[in-house]
Amino acid sequence: MRVKKACKSILKMICDSDYRFYITSCYGLHNKMDDREFLEKKFKSVFHRRLDLENPQTINEKIQWLKLYDRKPQYTQYVDKYLVREYVKGMIGEEYLIPLLGVWDNADDIEFNKLPDQFVLKCNHNSGLGMYICKNKETIDYTKVISELKKGLKQDYYLTGREWPYKNVPRKIIAEKYIVDESGYELKDYKFYCFNGMVKLVMINSDRMTNKTTKADYFDENYNHLDIKWGYDNADSIPDKPENFELMKALAEKLAENIPHIRIDFYQTPGGVYFGEMTFFDGSGFDTIEPIEWDYKLGSWINLPKIKK
Repeated sequence: MRVKKACKSILKMICDSDYRFYITSCYGLHNKMDDREFLEKKFKSVFHRRLDLENPQTINEKIQWLKLYDRKPQYTQYVDKYLVREYVKGMIGEEYLIPLLGVWDNADDIEFNKLPDQFVLKCNHNSGLGMYICKNKETIDYTKVISELKKGLKQDYYLTGREWPYKNVPRKIIAEKYIVDESGYELKDYKFYCFNGMVKLVMINSDRMTNKTTKADYFDENYNHLDIKWGYDNADSIPDKPENFELMKALAEKLAENIPHIRIDFYQTPGGVYFGEMTFFDGSGFDTIEPIEWDYKLGSWINLPKIKK
C-alpha cells in the first residue's frame, strides 16, 4: 500500500507542475525566486487558477496584492510579538498586554529558574514553530524545549509565504504569563477581521489547548453566525457571545486605523481582556474558503490603496 501511494505521488510530481511546485516550495527549493513569481506560482498550485494581480477580486487574491504593494515600514513592528507591545500600549493601553516574563536573544540564555511554574515561550518573528506552553515546570524536558526554540529562531518565516513584514524582525524569544479563559483549561481566540479600519468579520477559535482538533466559527460584526469554513471545521455547538465582545471590537478598530485589512486577536479571561497579535495575511492567502462566494464577498470589503507599482 505504501509503495503504491509513493508511486502515485512520484507520478503526480512528474505530470502535475502545480503539485510539483507546491511540494518543492515546502522544502525551500524556490527561496531565491522573486516575490511576485513565487506568489503567482504558489497561488496557482493551491487554487489551480491564475492569480489576477491587475484586477484582484477575492480576499485571497487581494492578500497577495497587499503582500507585494502595501509595504509600510511600520508593519514590521506590528508583526513583531515583542515590539508590537509598544504600539498596543500607545494605542489602547498597557493593561491589555499579557504580562511579559522575559526576553532573550538565544535559547541557551533563558533563565528557567526565574520563571514561574506556568508560562509560555515563543519566538517573536514566526507562527508556532518553537512555541512551548508550560503548565507544570516539573515536567519540562529542557533539552527538547531549547532545541525547538533554536529551530524557531532559525526559521525565516518570510520565505514560507513571502509575508514581507517578518523579513526584518529582530529575532528574539519571549516569555509571557500563562493565561486561560473562563473554562479554566483552554484559551479561546477571538479574531477580529478589520476592513479599512472597521470590524466586519469575527472568528472564534475553540479547542485550541485540548486534545481535540481546533475549531473555528465565524460571525458578523453583530455576532450573527455565518456559514463559512475557512481553514477549520465549525465547533459542535455555536460559541456563546463573549461578555467583552463590544470592547474587543472597539479595541481592534483602534489598532486597525489606516490599515486596508488586518486581523486583530484578543483573549477574554477572568482577569480581563488581553491582546494576542496582529496578522496582515490570514492563512497567507492560501486557505480555501467555503462556500467560494465568501472568498469574493470578503474580497469586496477590502479597498486596495492606490500605490504606484
